[in-house]
Amino acid sequence: MSEDALNYLLSRRSAKFVQAPGPNDNELARMLQTAMSAPDHGKLRPWRFTLIRGDAIPRLADMAISGIKAAGLPLAPEKEANTRSWLAKVPLLIAVACKLDHSNTKIPEHERMLATGAAVSNILNAAHMMGYAAFWSTGLGTYVDEVAGGLGFDSLDYRFMGYIAVGTPISAVQDQPRPDYREFVSEWQGA
Repeated sequence: MSEDALNYLLSRRSAKFVQAPGPNDNELARMLQTAMSAPDHGKLRPWRFTLIRGDAIPRLADMAISGIKAAGLPLAPEKEANTRSWLAKVPLLIAVACKLDHSNTKIPEHERMLATGAAVSNILNAAHMMGYAAFWSTGLGTYVDEVAGGLGFDSLDYRFMGYIAVGTPISAVQDQPRPDYREFVSEWQGA
């Protein structure tokens, strides 16, 4: 076992505030390829990703904010300003969705969602191992059909699951104490 790899997993932290540079095309390809190693019952490969970079990021902010308001959801002016300020620095967003397959009744939707989450986890870990920071956000209108649809994820065929922001951390990612795993583990020994 590679102790370095295990230490990378133990040291990964989410970092919302990132800036350029983000991954180059080769690094991004490797990050996305790690998603293909996620556990996936039935080899459905339900994950779908849409890359949002450059000038598309402020257009996404416009679309998401408009969609949130059109849905009648509250959005305080300071929250809108903070969202735009955050996105102004983000070099890469990866929109994440789970593809639903209504013809496949053998593998339930929650297993597809779990597979998509595992794929995202691989991307987050790969970004960390490459020296980038990443953050999985369910803000920006993730639960607004107009936003998901605007990204190509209609609510009939997909479950939109948010965005991964990837870039160089703006400030040092703070080490946070993690709970002891034993608080979350029990051992079953039979009836």
